[in-house]
Amino acid sequence: MPPFPLFLCIALAACSPGGQAPSGGRVFAPGVNQRKAAEDGIEVGHRLIRAGQHELAIKAFNRAALAQGMNGEILSGLGSANLGLGRLGQAELLLRRAVRDETVEPEVWNNLGVVLMECGKTAEAQQIFRKAYALDDGESDAIRDNLRLALAKNEKSAITEDNDDEYRLVRRGAGDYLIRPTP
Repeated sequence: MPPFPLFLCIALAACSPGGQAPSGGRVFAPGVNQRKAAEDGIEVGHRLIRAGQHELAIKAFNRAALAQGMNGEILSGLGSANLGLGRLGQAELLLRRAVRDETVEPEVWNNLGVVLMECGKTAEAQQIFRKAYALDDGESDAIRDNLRLALAKNEKSAITEDNDDEYRLVRRGAGDYLIRPTP
């Protein structure tokens, strides 16, 4: 015989409304505190970028631009969000506008360099990474690594461009060889 009191307790617990509902059994959501200051749109945009929510970040930066006006930080945030979405043309335009601001951070220059590398503008990206590295006083490993990559890629492309022609080895004497391009 099953324990009747245990069965009764389980049955009665299932009938109880429980939870955090107010009296009357209605479900409610907390209200908005109208007296509290709103979050800064720029900070929200940066958080959304870190979370990988680039479309929402663009909306947050646009709201911040409406409230504060367009500045270098908002332009760089919009450019970084577009870079995250793979919109390289838009990202390049926004980041170029952002670096015109004197107070821009080295990371913005780094992001512009990344866009230029992705677009195949390696020589210009190399110069941008140099500027970012100088502004950062060489403290950022990411900027240093990007500069190294740009230098290596630029050297590699210069070497491969010179070696497009085919060459042959020509014997001139007993042990004297000359390398000549094939006609």
